[in-house]
Amino acid sequence: MKKYILPALLLCSVFAADAQNKPDSVTFLLHKFEQHIGKEVYRVSKTGNEITYTVDFKFVDRGSPVPLKAELKLTAANEPISLKIKGNTARSATINDTIGISGTLARIKVNDSSYQQQLTTLAFPVASYAPGTVQQVLIQYWKNHHEPASITTLPFGSVQIKKSGDDTFTFNGKTLQFDRYTIGGLIWGNEIVWTDKAGQLVCLITNDAEADKLEMMLEPYESLLPQFIGKAATYGMELFAKSTPKSTAADKVIAITGGTVIDVINSKSTPNSTVIIENGIIKKVGEAGKVAIPAGAKIIDAKGKTILPGLWDMHAHFEQVDWGPAYLAAGVTTVRDCGNEFGFINSVQSAIDNGKGIGPKILKAGIIDGKGPMALGIIQADTKEEAIKEVDRYKDNGFVQIKIYSSAKPAIVKAICDEAHKLGLTVTGHIPNGMTLQAGVDSGMDMVNHVQYVYSVMKRNKDRSVNFEDSTSIAALKFIKAHHTVIDPTVGVFEMFFRSTKEDITEMEPAFYSLPLPLQAIFKNTGTDPASATRLKPIWDSFQKLVKVMYDNGITIVAGTDQGFPGYSLDRELELYVQAGLTPMQAIRTATITPASVMKMDKETGSVEVGKKADIIIVDGDPLTTIRDIRKVTTVIKGGKIYDPGMLHKLVGFGK
Repeated sequence: MKKYILPALLLCSVFAADAQNKPDSVTFLLHKFEQHIGKEVYRVSKTGNEITYTVDFKFVDRGSPVPLKAELKLTAANEPISLKIKGNTARSATINDTIGISGTLARIKVNDSSYQQQLTTLAFPVASYAPGTVQQVLIQYWKNHHEPASITTLPFGSVQIKKSGDDTFTFNGKTLQFDRYTIGGLIWGNEIVWTDKAGQLVCLITNDAEADKLEMMLEPYESLLPQFIGKAATYGMELFAKSTPKSTAADKVIAITGGTVIDVINSKSTPNSTVIIENGIIKKVGEAGKVAIPAGAKIIDAKGKTILPGLWDMHAHFEQVDWGPAYLAAGVTTVRDCGNEFGFINSVQSAIDNGKGIGPKILKAGIIDGKGPMALGIIQADTKEEAIKEVDRYKDNGFVQIKIYSSAKPAIVKAICDEAHKLGLTVTGHIPNGMTLQAGVDSGMDMVNHVQYVYSVMKRNKDRSVNFEDSTSIAALKFIKAHHTVIDPTVGVFEMFFRSTKEDITEMEPAFYSLPLPLQAIFKNTGTDPASATRLKPIWDSFQKLVKVMYDNGITIVAGTDQGFPGYSLDRELELYVQAGLTPMQAIRTATITPASVMKMDKETGSVEVGKKADIIIVDGDPLTTIRDIRKVTTVIKGGKIYDPGMLHKLVGFGK
């Protein structure tokens, strides 16, 4: 039987047991994709003039344990003395920090590096999003020091805490009111935190060190988690909407003049062109001098620049609201979200569609997994009846596709596909454990995520490279083509995992040092050691070559990223396609008209054509000559609304 702490006791001081010198204990339940995957337990004790929080944090993510232990010491006045933290913050991210504070001197050890730092401002030791206990104490420290605008964090960085309001919930027939805070600086973007009136942390919506959303929930209130998730999405989006200029009357009629229009339908370009947009729809496209500019139109001078359709990312995971402005800033105006928390993605999509948030158009692919130790999320189906129920629920909530995940049972895949097709949905996803790509497609899968599943059914050499001449490889390609199976290779994410961390990361991402510091810290250490990178190179080379071979064999390829560098990874995906042998025009088509066609939306979007939605980007350069020029986005138009990429990037913490 699960033991719960009575909510009434939580309104008391955490030091209630000190009179008997007995430490108190509080438990948070940890969730990813709303699935309960672990817990954080803290015990607080008082000895002499010191208060000690001892924290045990652990979750298991798709079979991989992520353990973390921490000890935070404070004075009786709640001033920090020391923090020791060691363990994992994600499946592949570790931490080993020791911080001691004496007066104005901090002694810091990060892994094997030790140094001292003189403190000239308020400072608090907090090294990561976890453990949540440290953030609970941090908020109290902020309050005790009259709510300063910023607090230096040790070993590096700073945090900005704001009281953003309060929220009312009904729980067990009673009304509860919790204070709501935003904390910036620990992760990319803002965490949203709720506490009770006594300062006890109730819910923390954050992201772990591999950019997956993670929630910490005070154990007795776990049933309220979906409500907290929905509120976090809505509040986060509203922050961005309030920060952007409103459209003016002139923006209803826009004339883009002098630029080169890329025609992705006919694979050609027309220099010195004019594009007229009225009320979010493209009305005219033609050579300058042949298209009249309406009186009062807002004119955008695109001379020397290139005009393209807005880009598509066909493998997104929109796991925090900050992705919205980051996508648009990079010219991505449409994304297919390949699996998310049900309530979160519904709230985000609603906010964007209703003008209360900023971001690309979202096409939702609802994830279904099977039960088991490697399962992801709470939407799982192990019977035909469960499969039908979940597919129907997604359909009823505006999802256009189903995504099958790795623990789905082979016998259930066909049931999922049959129900999806019956309702007019398509099916994408991983090839589940125990199945081959051919078996997944024969069961009804229309699309497959990740090039690895194509690689897995090809003939391989001893060094694990693909033998493209072997009959097995040839037959696999013919099968995929014959079944019109769509592949989103996501080669960029494999480049990131296979790279040597000793290599210059700016070769992969030239804007790396403009990324927010928390993202730089994550990505700089993502990859492998040089020896492993060398061993993996034959696989990586085959992955990249597969893009060209599939394309040449008539297999439909759509560009997708599986996250990575927010927004910029779509650019990198296209660069890798060109490196593999596609022409820049062919690569651009995989992120414009081809995904629009695949998603049956090519009559309304995907190209710069009369009658289509005005999803358009302007880049400073010629990506048909140099594909990397596609990064130089100067203007984004989504549905006829004009956005400045610099302003969008500023909203989510990107620098120059």
